[in-house]
Amino acid sequence: MTATRNPLTALVALGQSVWLDFIRRDELSPTGRIARLIAEDDLRGVTSNPSIFEKAIDGSSAYDADIRALGREARSTSEILEALILKDVALAADLFRPVYDATGGRDGFVSIEVSPKLALDPSRSMAEAPRLWRALSHPNVMVKLPGTSAAVPAIRQLLAEGVNVNITLLFSVERYLEVHEAYLAALEERIREGQPVDRLSSVASFFVSRIDTALDPALEEIAKAGGPEAEKARGLAGTIAIANAKIAYQKWRSIQESQRWVDLAGKGARPQRLLWASTSTKNPAYSDVMYVEPLIGRETINTMPLETLEAYRTHGRPTLRLEEGLGEAQRRLATLRELGLDLGKVTSQLERDGVRKFVEPLDKVLASLERKRAMMSASRQAPGVA
Repeated sequence: MTATRNPLTALVALGQSVWLDFIRRDELSPTGRIARLIAEDDLRGVTSNPSIFEKAIDGSSAYDADIRALGREARSTSEILEALILKDVALAADLFRPVYDATGGRDGFVSIEVSPKLALDPSRSMAEAPRLWRALSHPNVMVKLPGTSAAVPAIRQLLAEGVNVNITLLFSVERYLEVHEAYLAALEERIREGQPVDRLSSVASFFVSRIDTALDPALEEIAKAGGPEAEKARGLAGTIAIANAKIAYQKWRSIQESQRWVDLAGKGARPQRLLWASTSTKNPAYSDVMYVEPLIGRETINTMPLETLEAYRTHGRPTLRLEEGLGEAQRRLATLRELGLDLGKVTSQLERDGVRKFVEPLDKVLASLERKRAMMSASRQAPGVA
């Protein structure tokens, strides 16, 4: 497939960076799959989370040698897990460093998430994020923090200290505006203190498909009940997530056109780009590229799991669509309210659930590591085993 025919490279040409929501040790060699995606598909970055590491470590033997060696050092299970994650992120950052350099620091980032168990404890997050940042010591690393209301002051402070931050678990436009304000305020603080801003980077990870997954059952119930609202409900199924994202992008555009941003950009500041997350299709009745095609816009990022990325390479139809149908998007959100469904309540619940959904795989991978350690220890102690 030539670059001109590859839909993934076409996205980059349109101004949207493609990042991968996947990491695994055996894919991180200089000749591994991720290196090939960089070379052939113009992949621009990687995101990770506890669920991804749980699948990678529990489902692969690629980490066993390190687990065995770290176990001999009498490290705790949590310390072993952190060492495995730090090594993966450092390897990935090395792979993407040429992308970072070639794009002047715009792309080529790898994200590492602060423990979701600290998500509701900003003071501990404030200590943990800089520690991970210093331990990795790569300019193309971003520390991921959930954009909960409680975490916004910590996010602002970390950015003011020069830490690149990927703000995740954003579902509502209102919360997105809060974290964007934190970014702008941090830039202004750095400028007041004479600190550089030209290499400070941040993305706002705005979640998409989970909104439709949460709302579609309620819309289906209204449709099944019949009556004058049934047709409206049927027409909204599978559309609210995209409408919500389009409104968020318009808010971003308005900020970029403000005098406040013009002044910051004049001092070298980079825009905090919207990153579309949760872009895999959960409903098999929907297109497998449903959360890619409508969200193609300049100065955005789409982070895709492998299966979505491969589907888009096969049958994507790249063109700028993010600013199409804005009036229709607003009407859909208004109709949702008319049907008695509160998007604000849904996004608040999704935020709370999102933190919990990352704690569960963290607990699973820790339990899996503990089992592996015990098995390796028993093997070493068995008679006749060196």
